[in-house]
Amino acid sequence: MKNIHRLETISQAFDFMGLDKPKHPLVSVFYHEKMHSNKDLTGQTITSNFYQVVFKMNPASSFGYGRNSYDFQEGTMLFLKPGQVMTLPDWEFNNSNGGWSLLFHPDFIRKSQLGKHIDEYSFFSYDVNEALHLSDAEKKTLADLRDIIEKEYSLNIDKHSQKLIISNIELMLDYCTRFYDRQFYTRENLNVDIVSKFENLMKAYYASGKAIELGIPTVKFCGAELNMSANYLSDLLKKETGRNAQEYIQYFVIDKAKTKLLNSDETISQIAYSLGFEYPQYFSRLFKKKTGLTPNQYRQFN
Repeated sequence: MKNIHRLETISQAFDFMGLDKPKHPLVSVFYHEKMHSNKDLTGQTITSNFYQVVFKMNPASSFGYGRNSYDFQEGTMLFLKPGQVMTLPDWEFNNSNGGWSLLFHPDFIRKSQLGKHIDEYSFFSYDVNEALHLSDAEKKTLADLRDIIEKEYSLNIDKHSQKLIISNIELMLDYCTRFYDRQFYTRENLNVDIVSKFENLMKAYYASGKAIELGIPTVKFCGAELNMSANYLSDLLKKETGRNAQEYIQYFVIDKAKTKLLNSDETISQIAYSLGFEYPQYFSRLFKKKTGLTPNQYRQFN
């Protein structure tokens, strides 16, 4: 069983990484090249009680994705939320000049608007291979906000400090949302391929009879089959089709239900079970929510 380092506080994290004590207990920035050279973190597995925004410098080479190449190789940004487990790769912290991390504890933002809607930033649940790749201009925008945050907690704290720091953290996350939208856009051709693969996955799932055995496919299952996180798949589908993954699955199921209702003599219960519903009433409830009609009404009116 692997040894997991549980970091409850930012102070513990700084100590774990061989850094000096943080200037603020609930929010701090550290620079990767300042980590002590005698701290070998490669392969270490950690989980923490705070949010992490990590900017990692990349080698000077173009970034390839599918058959295309994009000029966003200058830096990569990762996002981690409390409770996630991560095994540290060989990042060569001590040689990555320009790399930095922003850590902030949930208690710091809990009473703010950011604390109420931080779960809306779905990239905190993306996998590492779904990181954000930044251009030089984007990298500078985020670095400027980092500098403001660092300056605010390094000065004498007053009644405005926390609000200003939180505002700039939120602004940084909003910019990251914009940059992820750009990344989805620049990969448009590949995204269309993934949408097609998702549709084929759904068709194959029902053709094989898995729905009867396993139930309606979950977003997590679909993401795993397509080698991506559930959140990333959901966001990608939303950008391409206007529906998130859960909505898309429901749309697919309801469309199959309509075909069965009009082209078979199966009972409502039989149709519900064949589509993966454990209880027919759940099927009827979803069908009416999506179409405005009960299954029986749909069959009668068509």
